[in-house]
Amino acid sequence: MTLLQRIQIAPAVLQRLTMKTIALLPTLAALLISAVSLFSQTTETPIDWDKAKQLFQREQRGEKLAEADQKYLDRAKELRRKGGNRPAGGAAGQRKAPESLKPLTDMTSDETYEGEDGGLYGKGSNEPPEALQKAAADALAQIKPLDAEGKPSDNGKIVLVSISMSNATQEFSFFKQIADKDPRKSDKLTIVDCAQGGQAMAEWVPADGGPWREAMNRLERAGVSPEQVQVAWIKLANKGPTGSMSDHLAKLEADTTTVLHNARKRFPNLRIAYLGSRIWAGNASGGLNPEPYAYESAFAARHLIQKQLSGDESLASAKSPLLLWGPYLWAEGEKGRKLDDLKYVKDDFSGDGVHPSNSGREKVAKQLLEFFATSPLAKGWFAGK
Repeated sequence: MTLLQRIQIAPAVLQRLTMKTIALLPTLAALLISAVSLFSQTTETPIDWDKAKQLFQREQRGEKLAEADQKYLDRAKELRRKGGNRPAGGAAGQRKAPESLKPLTDMTSDETYEGEDGGLYGKGSNEPPEALQKAAADALAQIKPLDAEGKPSDNGKIVLVSISMSNATQEFSFFKQIADKDPRKSDKLTIVDCAQGGQAMAEWVPADGGPWREAMNRLERAGVSPEQVQVAWIKLANKGPTGSMSDHLAKLEADTTTVLHNARKRFPNLRIAYLGSRIWAGNASGGLNPEPYAYESAFAARHLIQKQLSGDESLASAKSPLLLWGPYLWAEGEKGRKLDDLKYVKDDFSGDGVHPSNSGREKVAKQLLEFFATSPLAKGWFAGK
């Protein structure tokens, strides 16, 4: 083929190629859009977990989030569910737990954790000091059946309530089931689970907040009044704790002190609040309340008891009920503890490693039942003897 012939057919070939290219444009555009979308997904801005936590707390309080904030929170929840795009071991600002932690009840006065010695009441002792035993005896003597107006009555009731978050309601509701069937329980005692999912200490701080309104509703449904509430079990925890132990405990203790003030106002005849700390969280997969924060919540309970015993004005009897330890619930996983050989295995937890499964709830419920039914610091009102 001569050069002239090649030049003559070139326009026709070019025309055919151009037409084919035009026909492919929609396909090429679709591929380009998909590539851009995929690139944007893989390079999406990482989640700010502090921001996500604040949005989650607002959502839990019943606030309606702006559309952009709701989308941000939904993406954070999805990433958390899949375990991606978040710091290993928990939320930003959370410390890594030591390889091993010793139950507070097993620690002696010579053993310390972050400068804190052992024992529920300090100095290696799991027994309340003499002054606290006397205060407890005085408070126990005042707990009697009351009518709806809070006046002593042979036909009245003693009401025990729980105050705290999801773990507490899961555990306490199981306790109520077995306690209501236990022959040791007085027929004058009414148990009402007022703990609520998502409502940790910080959420109970507003005196007129949603958790308190729901608690009042639950009392009404149980056929009892706030004036009949004389005993409470309060589990100390906040969602997503961060920082040093002193940072963690400062907020938890301040929030709990305010909750105690609120409880005293809501329940004018509240005599005793039994404090509880978290169960083991060595399997926690996120930042909700992992170790060592779950372990450290016991020190917050102890500090508040010690502060009240030393005469701290913020915990005076006009502002707060008497504070005592309830059952200590922490044990180091399958290693357990010496106190009673309590152990936690993987099956005792749900998928997040924080909330108890049915078997985990049962273990806590039995601890609560045996404490209230047998401890000299509780059995008088529980058994009605």
